[in-house]
Amino acid sequence: MPAITDRVSTGLASLDAILDGGLVRRRINLIEGTPGTGKTTIGMQFLLAGKAKGEKTLYITLSETADELAAVAHTHEWSLNGIEIFELAPPDDGAQVQTVFHSSEVELGETTRLMFQKIDALKPARLVLDSLSEMRLLAQSPLRYRRQILALKQYLSRKEVSVLLLDDMTAETHDLQVHSIAHGVITLEQMALEYGAERRRLRVRKMRGVRFAGGYHDYIIRTGGLEVFPRLVAVEPAIRTDKEIVRSVSEQLDQMLGGGLQRGTSTLLIGPAGSGKSSIALSYLIAASKRGEHASLFAFDETMASIYDRSAGIGMALEPHVNAGKIMVEQINPAEMSPGEFTQLVCRAVERRDSRVVVIDSLNGLLNAMPEERHLILQVHELLTYLSQRGVLTILVIAQHGMVGSMQNPLDLSYLSDNVLLLRYFEAEGKLRKAVSVMKKRVGSHEESIRELRISNSGVQVGEPLTEFQGILTGVPNYSGPQRLLRSA
Repeated sequence: MPAITDRVSTGLASLDAILDGGLVRRRINLIEGTPGTGKTTIGMQFLLAGKAKGEKTLYITLSETADELAAVAHTHEWSLNGIEIFELAPPDDGAQVQTVFHSSEVELGETTRLMFQKIDALKPARLVLDSLSEMRLLAQSPLRYRRQILALKQYLSRKEVSVLLLDDMTAETHDLQVHSIAHGVITLEQMALEYGAERRRLRVRKMRGVRFAGGYHDYIIRTGGLEVFPRLVAVEPAIRTDKEIVRSVSEQLDQMLGGGLQRGTSTLLIGPAGSGKSSIALSYLIAASKRGEHASLFAFDETMASIYDRSAGIGMALEPHVNAGKIMVEQINPAEMSPGEFTQLVCRAVERRDSRVVVIDSLNGLLNAMPEERHLILQVHELLTYLSQRGVLTILVIAQHGMVGSMQNPLDLSYLSDNVLLLRYFEAEGKLRKAVSVMKKRVGSHEESIRELRISNSGVQVGEPLTEFQGILTGVPNYSGPQRLLRSA
């Protein structure tokens, strides 16, 4: 009997991580999903991993020809040389002896006998059977199908072989018989959104004796096979415990924040479009680079060219820091990227580049990638916890709906953030001005005043407290003193 700790790789490192080390060796596992979810691809990756270890591998196909399988492998730049393919469906020319019958014309018993003969002759360490839907069709009755599946399991359990059974779930009623006999069940799903690329996710429904990561995990199919993005669960102990204060390039802004922001905290910059949120976030990126640290910007709303032009126009050119390798800028297309893939990008920036400052601009774009608000809040909570445990200063940008006066939030994340900076427009003496205030700072002191904010070619400037104004946050304040507004440098 194989021990639970005796594992075999699926061929996907990320899926092995979800399974806490991979599949149990010499067991039968089921990969199920509708057509187009990547079952054949994951089956090939499983066999290629065995081939790389010098193991004998066998792919038994009842639904696709050897040429079709080779074409799939070619799209991923793989070679199937060294993998035995046993085709129980006829090739186009009908030349091969063991493939002269169509699967619909072969009795289930004869088909099973041919499988057993091939397995006995080759003695593979890894086997993929594609697919159970063809066997279900040949059986013609649920009872006969269940009996044959049980016989298949009893036969394979006596062999030194690790098995993947593929099922395309095309039956009108979903038969759970295979679920009951399989050691593990992994379900692949594909969802079509109203706009943008389709989304794919998988779930480990069952894995006997294995402590796996439950829930849904996003994945994509690209050249090279499946790439799975394990759902982030921030339960590891903190790596960094320092209480270092992080400063921006604006001394006045740091003064408002009681000296700066603490490492390992998250800051929410909230306000209407154009109020200076991205510029304040940029000031922390530039300051990090000047300190010799690595920082990362994940931009949902702007193109690279726009970011470079805007940063250069306010005296904080970003491009030289990017070229020097100190700041990484990732332009995110929410229509093409799943939330799981985005989370993985952030984690890689921290783990591989040691990014000490991470800016997400903006959460509105992430919300478009995940339309269900309650799921986004849970995901952001896990991400912020993960970043906090690693001592990363995280800056989140969110744009409110409206320009002046009453504002509406697309979602409320203020309770998740350690610090909240509120930006507002207000009208004074016929001019539209900007104001900034610190609404919340969980650790340490901060100013309670409202100051004027100006973005110029000299960067981010913060003026004196606007003590002569009442009702600034309404957008139309009352002025009750001499003019003491911030002057241009």
